[in-house]
Amino acid sequence: MDKQILLDVKNVHNAVSAEAIAALEPEAKEALNHVLNKDAAGNDFLGWVDLPTRTDVALLADINASAQELRKNCDVVVSIGIGGSYLGAKAVIEALNDSFAAYGHRQNGPVMLFAGQNIGEDYLFELQDYLQDKSFGIIVISKSGTTTEPAIAFRLLKEQLEAKIGKAEAAKRIVAITDAKRGALRKLADEEGYKTFIIEDSVGGRFSVLSPVGLLPIAVAGYDINALIEGARQMEAELTKPAPGNMAMLYAATRNALYRAGKKTEILVNYNPKLHYFAEWWKQLYGESEGKDHKGIFPAAVDFTTDLHSMGQWIQDGERTIFETVLSVENSDNEKRIPQDKDNLDGLNYIADKRIDEVNKMAELGTRLAHVDGGVPVMRVTIPAIKELYLGQLIYFFEISCGISGYMLGVNPFNQPGVEAYKRNMFALLAKPGYEEETKAIRAKL
Repeated sequence: MDKQILLDVKNVHNAVSAEAIAALEPEAKEALNHVLNKDAAGNDFLGWVDLPTRTDVALLADINASAQELRKNCDVVVSIGIGGSYLGAKAVIEALNDSFAAYGHRQNGPVMLFAGQNIGEDYLFELQDYLQDKSFGIIVISKSGTTTEPAIAFRLLKEQLEAKIGKAEAAKRIVAITDAKRGALRKLADEEGYKTFIIEDSVGGRFSVLSPVGLLPIAVAGYDINALIEGARQMEAELTKPAPGNMAMLYAATRNALYRAGKKTEILVNYNPKLHYFAEWWKQLYGESEGKDHKGIFPAAVDFTTDLHSMGQWIQDGERTIFETVLSVENSDNEKRIPQDKDNLDGLNYIADKRIDEVNKMAELGTRLAHVDGGVPVMRVTIPAIKELYLGQLIYFFEISCGISGYMLGVNPFNQPGVEAYKRNMFALLAKPGYEEETKAIRAKL
């Protein structure tokens, strides 16, 4: 195998012993077997487990061909979706993009924008205003086609695109990723002749980044989805074996041992700003999977060293109910050294001629040591580089670990009943047809 991501848990022993973690190995093994055998709660949402090996060359070629059409015809492509229908693609694209691609620097194809992830009136107005003089296309992602946030965005952008280039031409620039047979978006796509890809019933949104949901936007952005899938395949081969040394089992066992020892919040830490949205994807994956039945580790995230100047004090000296998982990138893409300065007014000549990455790594090491000394357990995931192969490995590692950890926690990791509460209230407040009784009841509370 190529180089791969690695997990180190030796710096959690200030809170839980190696023996305590090892004692949970039978639970982790049982949980993984539930995932693999599909014989526990949520078993009909486990299509993601073997998705990397089931994603064949023909599907990848079809996705790449559709991406190429959008790249050829569009200056901008807007991907419409919410939750898992946008966070995974956003995470991978932001990780691989030039940091200033939004300003046109080393832009790798069309500008990729996202909509339908909020109900911001100014956001949508400004997006449509930006698109006025642009040649744009749309990827619309929704299993039903009726989820409020993406449905609003699609209605607006579809109308704008059709007014700009005509209905027939617009149909060639809209790709729908939706259910195979059912739903409003499937019906519209069939009527209008949109190119479509399928969201499998057995693949929930937060586990869908390695399906067309994530792969098409990532390919449109110009990145190698074949390498992304290959990385995930490598981890699938390794992490679906319930054996000692399985790092998904180790991660799940360690975080559950910490939770049982009173560590209620996990902070995902990165030292590379390109991984900010990866942490946002991770937060949804674990928050929506484990936060049930008044249980669950709260997933938080920080960008270091930036947040050392804001959250660092709390993490170092605050309540000891937290643990950290550090994403540690071994190799940068570029090299930049600190120059000498003859006057040395800023006092930095002691690190002159060093690579900036070396300084960053010493900040990382120094922080890890300080936090461990301060009573914070710290796990570390080492990533060889921010490349498609390793991001594929990382995604699959966190997905399979999440399934194991959720079952160890005693919840169904694959549903999200709590998400519906706000929707019911919103529909009642907006007097949606069919919600008359709810509307009457909620207005009586106001």
